[in-house]
Amino acid sequence: MPLAETEWDLVTLWVREYLLDTTDPHTGLLQAGFPPDFVAALPLTAVSGENALTLVRSSRRDIDRQLRLVEAVAASDRLAVRPEVAKAHEFLERLREDRNVHASQDSFRTLVLKNGTEAFIDRQNLRETLRRFVDDPEKSVLVVDGDPDSGRSYTYKLIRHVGQHSGFRPARVTLSPAATAARVLRRLAEFVGEPHAAGPSPPDPAGRDDPLASLEDAVHWVVRRAATGEDTFWLVLDECDKLDATSDVWDLIGQLALAVYEHAAVRGEQAPRLVLLGYGPTMRQLPYDVRGSVCRDTARVADGADLRAFFDQYFHEAPPASVAALAPGDSRESAVAALVDVAVEEVLRAAGKGDGDSYMRRLCTAAEEAIHVYRTL
Repeated sequence: MPLAETEWDLVTLWVREYLLDTTDPHTGLLQAGFPPDFVAALPLTAVSGENALTLVRSSRRDIDRQLRLVEAVAASDRLAVRPEVAKAHEFLERLREDRNVHASQDSFRTLVLKNGTEAFIDRQNLRETLRRFVDDPEKSVLVVDGDPDSGRSYTYKLIRHVGQHSGFRPARVTLSPAATAARVLRRLAEFVGEPHAAGPSPPDPAGRDDPLASLEDAVHWVVRRAATGEDTFWLVLDECDKLDATSDVWDLIGQLALAVYEHAAVRGEQAPRLVLLGYGPTMRQLPYDVRGSVCRDTARVADGADLRAFFDQYFHEAPPASVAALAPGDSRESAVAALVDVAVEEVLRAAGKGDGDSYMRRLCTAAEEAIHVYRTL
């Protein structure tokens, strides 16, 4: 399973202490087995801590690089004599398992995300829309609408999961009635900028005589920064329907949509993409030029049939040990059908008890609790 952020922090510490504590980091990495072209592209300095952050960040772009990095750390003579080497080998096993999952599963169709603990129910149309969006370089904007509490923000969970497998990093800003264009741009700039590095800031839309011109400059600064970094970014604006009708964020959204569309022609696959969650058809229209590059999906609340399809697929793909022990045939199918019936009934009952969360959130929480129980059978 993927490593958590705290675990990557530990890997970064190992990299600093055991791989890059040297006056010649490029040579050290070459001797550790990293490819020459990969090492040559790293902007390494004389500061081991900064070099460790750079190496880990570059290595996290795909599973093969992650595995290569942890293999190099685990093979370090200095780490081999310390107790932490056992943890490094544990990380290796998990990453190898994760690589096998990447190779054997369709990430767009995955039912349980985030280390096997987060249920993603239904949304079959979204899964295929997202697949087309990822595969088509001519598409630059993904729009998800639907009724309130229908699971529009829930889309972000699947986007994060697919990003781990498809090589992009989503940068989400959740909007509110108090959101302003300047605040949203600053947040996006923090996401796409180099971590722990002091650098130029985007132009301040509020600091010039021509707000619209400065907004356009600031947007292109952020999009250009996203397009020229090591990572491929998706800029995600969530809860667009919460914006006030007079908010200047509406202008920002139009400028962002146009900027990512224009940068796609220059940067190709490295260009960022824009995702608008909760952006309904009655809201301000996107610029005319980008309409041909938009993919759309409409969220809806999952029902009993969706839940039944979810558990039927899940129990066929990952049956409890007691069911997996049965020989393939009618007995196993009957056992799976019985599990599905009970799971659907219990989850619907639990989700029907209102506790302040939206129905979709209650449904997913109950499904996750049911999966946890069935894994112990």
